[in-house]
Amino acid sequence: MEKSIIDLMAGIKETWELPDVDVRTYSPLVLAYIGDAVYEVVVRSLLVGRGNAQANRLHKEASTLVNAGAQSASLERIREELTEEEMQVFKRGRNANSATMAKHATMSDYRRATGFEALMGYLYLTGRTERILELAKKGLEED
Repeated sequence: MEKSIIDLMAGIKETWELPDVDVRTYSPLVLAYIGDAVYEVVVRSLLVGRGNAQANRLHKEASTLVNAGAQSASLERIREELTEEEMQVFKRGRNANSATMAKHATMSDYRRATGFEALMGYLYLTGRTERILELAKKGLEED
């Protein structure tokens, strides 16, 4: 899976002739935007990889793992593992002023989840999919 995610981004850049951009200049909300999708793909791939199941059941299970509360909890599990650079990206995402808020989350959970998504987006755009998987695995572990 890791290699295919890298190949997908490389293929998209090549197909549409996208320029190389310094990801550090991206808005934390843009990083969270792509990070949300990347994390969703990781979780869905994990669930589907466990075996065939009804799509509705998979959706419900994924929803319990990808909501703001669950992402906030995942962040707390990985916080000590983050490098200084990763912590800076997380904090930028957490502190970003978003015009929206999740319906079923506290403001603090929503902000931590946005920081978590920004980190996932940053790692994806910088080609660090192995690190995404390492952090996702630790973040999804039960206490």
